Amino acid sequence: MTSVNTLGGTNVTDAASDADLTAVDLNISGMSCAACAVRIERKLNKIPGLSATVNYATERALIQGDAADAAEVAISAVKRAGYDAQLRVADDDEWTARATATRISSLRRRLAVAAILTFPLCDLTLLLALVPSWRFPNWQLVCLLLFIPIVTWAAWPFHRATLRGLRQRTLSMDTLVSLGSTASFGWALYALIFGSPSGPGYWLGFGVTPEGADSIYLDVAAGMITFQLAGRYFEARSRRQAGDVLNALGRLAVKEVRRMHAGIESIIPIGRLQAGDTIAVLPGERIGADGRIVVGRSSIDASSMTGESRPSDVGPGDMVVGGTISINGRIEVLAESVGSHTQLAQMAAIAEQAQQRKAKVQAFADRVSAVFIPIVIGIAIAVMMIWLFIGAEPRTAFGTGIAVLIIACPCSLGLATPTALMVGVGRGGQLGILIKGQDALEASGVIDTIVFDKTGTITNGELALSEVKAVGNCTPGELLRLAGAVESGSEHAIAVAITAAARRDGDLAIATEFRSFPGMGAAAMIDGRRVLVGSPKFFTEEGLTYPAEVEAQIRALNADGKTVVLISAGGHLEGFIALTDTVKESAKRTVSDLKALGLRTIMLTGDAAGPASVVAREIGVDEVFSEMMPTQKSAAIQRLQAAGHNVAMVGDGVNDAAALATANLGLAMVQGTDIAMKSADIILVREDLSAVTDAVLLSRQTLRTIRVNLMWAFGYNIAAIPIAALGLLNPLIAAAAMAASSVFVISNSLRLRNFQPSRVPAGEEENQ
Repeated sequence: MTSVNTLGGTNVTDAASDADLTAVDLNISGMSCAACAVRIERKLNKIPGLSATVNYATERALIQGDAADAAEVAISAVKRAGYDAQLRVADDDEWTARATATRISSLRRRLAVAAILTFPLCDLTLLLALVPSWRFPNWQLVCLLLFIPIVTWAAWPFHRATLRGLRQRTLSMDTLVSLGSTASFGWALYALIFGSPSGPGYWLGFGVTPEGADSIYLDVAAGMITFQLAGRYFEARSRRQAGDVLNALGRLAVKEVRRMHAGIESIIPIGRLQAGDTIAVLPGERIGADGRIVVGRSSIDASSMTGESRPSDVGPGDMVVGGTISINGRIEVLAESVGSHTQLAQMAAIAEQAQQRKAKVQAFADRVSAVFIPIVIGIAIAVMMIWLFIGAEPRTAFGTGIAVLIIACPCSLGLATPTALMVGVGRGGQLGILIKGQDALEASGVIDTIVFDKTGTITNGELALSEVKAVGNCTPGELLRLAGAVESGSEHAIAVAITAAARRDGDLAIATEFRSFPGMGAAAMIDGRRVLVGSPKFFTEEGLTYPAEVEAQIRALNADGKTVVLISAGGHLEGFIALTDTVKESAKRTVSDLKALGLRTIMLTGDAAGPASVVAREIGVDEVFSEMMPTQKSAAIQRLQAAGHNVAMVGDGVNDAAALATANLGLAMVQGTDIAMKSADIILVREDLSAVTDAVLLSRQTLRTIRVNLMWAFGYNIAAIPIAALGLLNPLIAAAAMAASSVFVISNSLRLRNFQPSRVPAGEEENQ
């Protein structure tokens, strides 16, 4: 479960609270509008021990329960409500694909029949009702026979959903369509059978056709059903396209691989591949697992997975990621992560999970849709009664009421938010921007301050030894050996660099009683002596002093942008190590772009003030805080939030976990540690730091799309109801407008598929 702070950001997932819950992901079919999703969600949430979230756009339900049979109970409840459900199995979405294809095929057939019959019906009704001389015997019967298949078979999905809702004592948008078409048919029968006996046009000898084409309403009802079916058909197709964007990552996974065994190459299903196997990848093929190249060289294309347009050259010893393409060489890869453990599988899982967290604006729209339908029916009845009360003819009052009933359907309102969020999350996944939840996407669109960690985020994190200076009894080699032994127990970038350098010179000393001091250093026992390795601040807090000339050397190195690590043994300073790091090529441009977007940029680091200031000046951040412990980073973000700022934190390490969780929005670099990933709301797969800018731009564009959708949906209903109530809107035009509204919302959302990572466009800041 995700806890939300007072400023709307998300905090770290509380795994402990969910440990005893069974998570169930269901595919749902039969939903025709957002009200259906609300109905199913309410029914599931009434079951003791179950908590449910139903997403109409993805046709999925996330169930959490404390019982082993949560899936069976939930599926049974969904079926009792009149819908169909099936447990969703990872990597196997055939049921949903089949249900969607069946729905689209059914809508296409019904639409074709309705359209074929509606055109001649409208022509006959219009011409023969207005021109009596053109009428032929039993022409009314022909019109009725043309209409019956439309109002029964073609419109059956609407009637079936209405009957299902009535059994559950609920209403939906299908109720409005069914009620409108049935009422139109009933009125046509009444007008034909009980019309005035005077004049031509008798219906089977019992009555006449009233004057005017709008009196029969057969054409109106047929046109309304045809337009509604057209709207549902294009909506279903568009939603499938939106789902295709979301599921694009999952489709990058290969089905078969070439496994090498005893020099023999054989093709096996990907499910049989195990860690430790060696696979061969030919030019143009996708790599089937995460692993390390053992033979061959090639260029790797990761554009479909990370958005990186430039291929990277790789050779023996280099890591490659499953789902990427080997362009121009045959390589053999030792598989290290396979199946659900690959980076591609985890990225796809995150994109899927993003749909399970309902955005606040989506929840609001769902609530509005749930109560809007009975209000619309009440308004339609009231409008019809008012027109009758002021002396209007029954046909005029009835037509006005039908127009209100149809035009007010809030279908577009239920689709406005989830479709835009679904496409936005899917497009982000294609560009290496993994958005864990829709609420995270909302938060990223309103931030005003970006806080960066330094090492491994702004810099490459690949530190190199610049100098090893011994000032005590140890030689430089012994000093490095001691430091490497202590730092071998840490994952920090500085520790990794020192350990790697020490191992190149020989075996490390044996260290015991290792203890880490996050953000400051580490300590261990080596050969009976307590060895400390850490920053000057760490040594000061430990009560260790050093000569003035050493302090001067440290200041000089810091001023040159180098990081200094002190080493002591048995309470005496033995020397220090200076390390250098390089700033990422994309850092300066990214900071510049973010500032152009009107965002304040800050750098937080545990490094000394000297190196931090050098990096800050180079990339141009607005402010820098140095020598900060992990808890201080979190406190700094809290102070910014208390001052009224919406803060995003970009980091990659254990030291950043608390800050990532505290921020309104946490963004973790993919090379970061597992805890940083769990604490983050967005994971940046691309090494290029410009992914931060792209995440902000994509979020803003998605939120703009949602605002346009909601403005259209609300504005359409608010403006259309009074127009229809005043009798200024023909029911046929109302039906076409309502169907077009839903198609517009989905089409507008699908424009997000065209989002491209780029530099900040001119005027972007002014548009916010």
